[in-house]
Amino acid sequence: MITVIHNAWIVTQNANRDILKGDVVIENDSIVSVGGEYNSSADKEIDAKGDIVMPGLINTHTHVAMAPLKGICDDLPFDKFLNVTSEIDKKRDTYDIEMGAKLGCMEMMRGGTTTFVDLYYSEDVIAKAVQEAGIRGVLCWCCLDEELTTQRGNPLNNCKNFCRTYKNHRKIIPGVGLQGVYVCGEETCLGAKEFSEENNLPLNLHLSETRTEVNNHKKTTGLRPVEWLNKIDALSSNMIAAHSAWLTINEVRLMGKAGMSVSLCAVSNMKLATGGIAPVPELISNGVNVTVGTDSNSTNNSLDMFSEMKIAGLLHKFARWDTTVTPAQQLLDFCTINGAKSIGMNNKIGSIETGKYADIIIIDGHTPNIRPLTPNNIVTNLVYSTSSLNVKTVFCQGDLLVEQGNILTLNGENIMDKSENIWNKLSVS
Repeated sequence: MITVIHNAWIVTQNANRDILKGDVVIENDSIVSVGGEYNSSADKEIDAKGDIVMPGLINTHTHVAMAPLKGICDDLPFDKFLNVTSEIDKKRDTYDIEMGAKLGCMEMMRGGTTTFVDLYYSEDVIAKAVQEAGIRGVLCWCCLDEELTTQRGNPLNNCKNFCRTYKNHRKIIPGVGLQGVYVCGEETCLGAKEFSEENNLPLNLHLSETRTEVNNHKKTTGLRPVEWLNKIDALSSNMIAAHSAWLTINEVRLMGKAGMSVSLCAVSNMKLATGGIAPVPELISNGVNVTVGTDSNSTNNSLDMFSEMKIAGLLHKFARWDTTVTPAQQLLDFCTINGAKSIGMNNKIGSIETGKYADIIIIDGHTPNIRPLTPNNIVTNLVYSTSSLNVKTVFCQGDLLVEQGNILTLNGENIMDKSENIWNKLSVS
């Protein structure tokens, strides 16, 4: 199967960050040609004159099955928010987790996300929904101490069983999750890290999200979370630490030394008013790989990576009183090639280059919000002006998932209609 995208602006995100004008050729699941003019026969041809072709976006922290929870726990103090979500978790079943995952996948695909990192339980249920949707899921089974969980059995063992079952499934990357140091003791943290490293699996965790979390951990252990994880030898280059909003420079250096990644969740942190801002300039200067995540539909309430990218950048400029912090190209890197690096796939996705998987999205260049459009402003337009609704077409590993804004892989109306029933069931009075 050969697909040709003709005459587009191509934002490659390659090592030189080249912006080209020409054709992109996809054969089966991979990119075989970038730039220039393709004149041979093809099975499918797409006229992208005036449009932007770019790598699919990579969302490095979410809880996709929580998509039906929009508005259930908005505008609550953080402690009440946690109580409500805890009550909801007790009421969830396989059906609404599957439907929620499908709804979340639809939102992400429609907005140009082709890979996402998930942290939840029941990832086996979520995996089935993800496979049906056709998006790539890095599904990290949530681990915590057994006496504190609502899961049946030991969460780490559940995680291991899931990872072994889905090890070789196409576009499913099983991974390890840690809820956070507040419910994960030394045995759980070390067991998760060891299994992750033995099997080269991503490890997603919540880390230093709130000041209360940090202060309570210091009272209990005498150390801040990152310091404690370092002391017990639980830090790892496989780790993607979501939030990381309350860090000292010493913790940043420890994370850089370990080769960790961070997932900025700016909207979630602002909406929950948890204070603290991930120290992006210091993270970068100390070798930490910075990426972007949306968090869940209950804390964001969107899975829109274009919106998240822009807000993350503006937050850091505002907080530092410095317009040069988080420039547009760097923000685009966070959401593409850096995201790929965080899951160990930078040789496969994150840029449009020959030999990589065809994770490609087409942005409609014929809309006023991103015009004028020139090689000199394409990147800034993508970061500061583009909406998820500008996404026309989405390929993930060569599979066409969205065409002219229409999702091809799922019965969207049916899923959306069912979401209201799920909301009403889970809503806590």
